[in-house]
Amino acid sequence: MMTRTFAPPRRGRTLRAISLATLAAVVLSTGVAVTSAQAAGSTLQAAAAESGRYFGTAIAANKLSETAYTTIANREFNMVTAENEMKLDATEPNQNQFNFTNGDRIVSWARSNGKQVRGHTLAWHSQQPGWMQNMSGSALRSAMLNHVTQVATHYRGQIHSWDVVNEAFADGSSGARRDSNLQRTGNDWIEAAFRAARAADPNAKLCYNDYNTDNWSHAKTQAVYNMVRDFKSRGVPIDCVGFQAHFNSGNPVPSNYHTTLGNFAALGVDVQITELDIAGSGTSQAEQYRGIVQACLAVSRCTGISVWGVRDSDSWRSGDTPLLFDGNGNKKLAYNYTLDALNAGGTGNPPTGGCTVTVTRAEEWSDRFNVSLAVSGSSAWRVSVQLQGSQSLQNSWNATVSGSTGTLTAVPNGNGNSFGITLYKNGNTNLPTATCSTT
Repeated sequence: MMTRTFAPPRRGRTLRAISLATLAAVVLSTGVAVTSAQAAGSTLQAAAAESGRYFGTAIAANKLSETAYTTIANREFNMVTAENEMKLDATEPNQNQFNFTNGDRIVSWARSNGKQVRGHTLAWHSQQPGWMQNMSGSALRSAMLNHVTQVATHYRGQIHSWDVVNEAFADGSSGARRDSNLQRTGNDWIEAAFRAARAADPNAKLCYNDYNTDNWSHAKTQAVYNMVRDFKSRGVPIDCVGFQAHFNSGNPVPSNYHTTLGNFAALGVDVQITELDIAGSGTSQAEQYRGIVQACLAVSRCTGISVWGVRDSDSWRSGDTPLLFDGNGNKKLAYNYTLDALNAGGTGNPPTGGCTVTVTRAEEWSDRFNVSLAVSGSSAWRVSVQLQGSQSLQNSWNATVSGSTGTLTAVPNGNGNSFGITLYKNGNTNLPTATCSTT
């Protein structure tokens, strides 16, 4: 993550808005047969903990003296990321002269309030101190590895997860590494940084962190995936992958977002949403937050979500009002939707005798749209589909569906575990939700 100012712009990053129509494709409803209701959490951290996850935020050291700020942060979040205070220019302003004052202040506040800490970041092409920017070749490689070792050693035993390397791949269709002074030290620099971090802090989870890696079909996503797969096959110490999740106009959350998270997790790494913020306001923004939370909840190795700031006024792009609390510290509609989604819980993995249903928007017309539903975990299932507003059923296929408005019930008819429905919108374009139980 680059410096948290709106200018200069983030080198080549295109921030894209989440349209409800596209986001709906990643809003996954997971239902299982249960014997008792889950207790609802009244805060983000409590609700996330019900499914074994964390909910975190970025913290700025210069705001820790502000009571309104720390009250919200302490109440709502149980994972803390230093916004800028652990980056290269902050921790090693002069070569071999380290300054941990502000990083230590954040860690101390977090730990004294019972919170865990994500370290951000050990190696990055951006926010390098001037002395490092002017280095190259073997001298830069040695300086980078020394920085990783010294910083990770200083915080040994205090960090949950380190963003060891940040934003090392290029945007666009090439799938190439980013051209940077670190990349020019040799293609193995990322591996070397991870090995140095493991030696310095053996118990911290080691993550690769990047942006615009949400769409499974994109070249950048595939390039990061191939690197992680290669690292896992060769025993390079990598434990997690961070998806920054900054969203704005022009670049919607892809319909295969859940596929991306799930495919990375299948490599044997945790996935974390590390810097979430969504431009907008009202119901549109709230629905988008809820969809992303539900996508994480549907992947058992999606271990947590962090938003990048506490209040809109604290955001690096405050004009987009992208966070869960307004500038006065009031809970926004997006907060309520996020809390509700967290309290819905679920890990995405059906227990013995249970099943899971995935809901995806398909073809759409002016007055109606198709919905695809796929069941996993059992061939003897019953799916309840909750229509939104005045929506009504026009057609169905590959299942026996009863009902026409409100809640539909679908059961197998011998055509497998995937089925579809066509709904008249009747003024409501939201994707229906669904739960699955075994019969």
